[in-house]
Amino acid sequence: MANEGATANGIIEQLMRIEQLDFDSAWMPGIPNGPDILTLLALAGRSTERIEIGTAIVPTYPRHPVAMAAQALTVNDALGGRLTLGIGVSHQPVIERQYGLDYSHPIAHMREYLQVLRPLLEHQSVNFRGDHFKVRTRLAISTNRYAPPSVLIAALAPRMVGVAGELADGTVTFMAGITTTTQAIVPGIVAAAATANRPAPRVIIGMPVMCTDDVEAGRAFANQQFALYGKLPAYKAMMASEGAASPADIVVIGNEAHIATQVARSFDGGITDFQATPFGTPEDIERTITCLATIRRSHEAKPHTARGR
Repeated sequence: MANEGATANGIIEQLMRIEQLDFDSAWMPGIPNGPDILTLLALAGRSTERIEIGTAIVPTYPRHPVAMAAQALTVNDALGGRLTLGIGVSHQPVIERQYGLDYSHPIAHMREYLQVLRPLLEHQSVNFRGDHFKVRTRLAISTNRYAPPSVLIAALAPRMVGVAGELADGTVTFMAGITTTTQAIVPGIVAAAATANRPAPRVIIGMPVMCTDDVEAGRAFANQQFALYGKLPAYKAMMASEGAASPADIVVIGNEAHIATQVARSFDGGITDFQATPFGTPEDIERTITCLATIRRSHEAKPHTARGR
């Protein structure tokens, strides 16, 4: 679900359709100048009964972990325990230029952020002193009837992948290629979780998908739509790892058979969830959603729609 200019009524319609099509989850991205996704999902998610509802992602730097925990527990209660909290450090240009915050130690920031956030979600109390956070507090939120939301972090670089395996429940990525995810991110996070004696982590690959017969036109559209990802350092590194010359070399573009093959390839490589972002013309998006729904019905592997305009 796209959140640029999103409204509660629009998200309600999208969530209801995602559930009606028998997908398992819906995910909403967080962008610096967009609406607050946790607020929107708390409102709109109550129109559904079954699907998991996730954030992918809420930036951590602008939101103190105590505030994040309080809001996440409240939203989880509103959704009947169906929230999955995806968080991430975002990118240096966003955090420093737009928010005016220091981005010099993102790995240490995320490590300490989780050490504050997780106890608050699980026990509603924390006593932590680190270099970035010094927090001693308790929450008073009546949410005992539901398990706390699981926490996934955006992790692309090896050190952040290690933090995801050690301290989070998994990772949710976007615009990381299938080869890079299966050959680098999956082994890295699984090893980190095993070393920390944690359960097997969840690995969600967020991937733009276009079902079309005109692949060249689709590639041109992708390079225009996702041009920013070819400029941000973290995504440039993912493109280099994938051997991709442009964003079009990362995304999934092709007919129904090609998309089904790429989804299957993802699951065969240890990815646990395929989070599809349909893109293109309205006709392309509709065909893509229909294709993914067909794959969902005909395979045990379950692709998950994420952001559809």
